[in-house]
Amino acid sequence: MPQQNAVIIGGGIMGGDIAIVFAAAGWNVHVMSPSQKTRDALPARIEAGLRKLGAPAPNAANVKTCARIEDIAWKSVDFVVEAATEDLPLKQKIFGAVEALARPDIPLASNTSNFPISEIGKAVKTRSRVAGLHFFMPAHLVPLVEVVSSESTDPKVAQGMVELMKRLGKAPIWVKKDIPGFVGNRIQHAMMREALYLIADGVVSAEDVDTAVRYGFGFRFIACGPILQKEMSGWDTNFFVASALYPHLHAEKGPPALLKDMVDKGQLGMKTRRGFWQWTDDAVAREKNRIEKALQAGMEILKTDMAQKK
Repeated sequence: MPQQNAVIIGGGIMGGDIAIVFAAAGWNVHVMSPSQKTRDALPARIEAGLRKLGAPAPNAANVKTCARIEDIAWKSVDFVVEAATEDLPLKQKIFGAVEALARPDIPLASNTSNFPISEIGKAVKTRSRVAGLHFFMPAHLVPLVEVVSSESTDPKVAQGMVELMKRLGKAPIWVKKDIPGFVGNRIQHAMMREALYLIADGVVSAEDVDTAVRYGFGFRFIACGPILQKEMSGWDTNFFVASALYPHLHAEKGPPALLKDMVDKGQLGMKTRRGFWQWTDDAVAREKNRIEKALQAGMEILKTDMAQKK
């Protein structure tokens, strides 16, 4: 594809990986981060990410960093992704600043996973070009990207983002309503609520929840999603099972006390070295490496399907 210029606002966990996605496709990428530590670490991250994607190593040179958005040559910018901290006033401030600098014809996207797109862009005069572009961590390895429209988003802008993500090798979906959690997180948290309450109720262990998902219905999902799977098994069966089972599923409005207790104790998982499991630095590194290799292998399986959908 022709070389173009993207701006990523924020070079942290998500922003750095999103930069890899664009760089892998040959784009010039300008990453703005006020953190010197983040900017210093970015070149090595980009190089490692491109290797994992099998992208040309010289593309790493196309990624530049800066500390202020004013330092970017905005006339040549074709696309903007905001990937700053999940702080609504901060995001609103960024969009206001970007609108004053960016060409009026280019799309402005937010990687938020939490805030309504309509709220993030409410101070932008050209709200028709503002949309969500929600990547899933790690952004350079997970194919799914949610393109989220608010009531003000021009459908052509959203459709253009969908097509762009396909050209970048992603598997985008168009979320046509700006609802909390969008699509992926709503489905994921519906499952997570049931899983956590099953653990809290003493029905099953954390290890066995993961086994049930990975080696049961989750195993099937790399081949087909839940709707297609029921197309095969039959909606009559699903209707009768759902009628009997749904009344027994957890429908609480909040997470179980078990989870609040873990958070209160600082048992946050790998980041604090304790959650449901105990973690050491070596164990964290080994597990993350295993997961990345598994994701890369899964991506190889999905590539044929994705190519057919382009």
